[in-house]
Amino acid sequence: MSTRNGPTRRANQDKPARANQPRDDQPRGAGADKRTGGEGEGSGEFRAGFVCFVGRPNAGKSTLLNALVGQKIAITSSRPQTTRHVVRGVLHRPDAQIVLVDTPGLHKPKTLLGKRLNDLVRETWSAVDVIGLCIPADERVGPGDRFIAGEIASLRAALVAVVTKTDLVTPVRLAEQLLAVSQLGDFADIVPVSAVTGHQLDVLVDVVARHLPPSPQLYPDDMITDEPEQVMIAELIREAALEGVREELPHSIAVVVDEMFPAEERPDLMKIYATIYVERPSQKAIVIGAGGSRLRDVGTRARAGIEALLGRRVYLDLHVRVAKEWQRDPRQLRKLGF
Repeated sequence: MSTRNGPTRRANQDKPARANQPRDDQPRGAGADKRTGGEGEGSGEFRAGFVCFVGRPNAGKSTLLNALVGQKIAITSSRPQTTRHVVRGVLHRPDAQIVLVDTPGLHKPKTLLGKRLNDLVRETWSAVDVIGLCIPADERVGPGDRFIAGEIASLRAALVAVVTKTDLVTPVRLAEQLLAVSQLGDFADIVPVSAVTGHQLDVLVDVVARHLPPSPQLYPDDMITDEPEQVMIAELIREAALEGVREELPHSIAVVVDEMFPAEERPDLMKIYATIYVERPSQKAIVIGAGGSRLRDVGTRARAGIEALLGRRVYLDLHVRVAKEWQRDPRQLRKLGF
């Protein structure tokens, strides 16, 4: 079944293959400096590099990335494990260019997809300059946080702890969480932030910029993300499809943009044909809804986000198909881009 809703570009530059260089010890402003970091702010050198946010699922990594870049480039959801691929956002400053990397949450994999996502996370960790461990302020430090802290402890990147969602707790609870986080590892800095209110985002940017190596610009001034448009559109559709579904369904949803082209009769209108994949016929019925009502709602929500992204009107045609057990099938995973 389908639903129709009427009325960026991609970087050609891959991430530079550049090893992290050892840096001199130096005190940091937002927390206790226990690791090596960049040279002092007074050096006057332009800095550029990659900053990866990590953490257990639903720690606020994608929301933080969007807030720092100032534009939605990663989808968000209350469902854990929403992010399925590496998303890079570029933050431009007069003295630095910070490439912010959002990765899937590290988790105990139950499927081939989960294993591949974990491999992708670890591969990304090995190639960045700064790793920000995101831990929500409103949840106690748990085994998942300790596991990830142990995994990144031996990496050469500078480690910064980022306590997210500070708008959800009292000052007393935040102080307790900061103390608990400080005991997790040897962090160069610990920075509490709120992506919702913007509290201390500027401090976090200053901190990570200081840890970057001297480097020329890596991306053009006008680039906000190197994410291909079709991938971003597929993610916006998936985000809309995740709203209000049952617990087991979010992980079974994948989206592929099949075609995308300007309408011949209306150059200002972009036609997009996409497929939502699920694993079982019963899931297909849930996504479509009674009389197609839910699929129409998905299309309406997704179209609004896509039009904001593209800056033009969009005709969106959605189909739902079953790809049986695609999360465990290597052939299906390749077809769906994993």
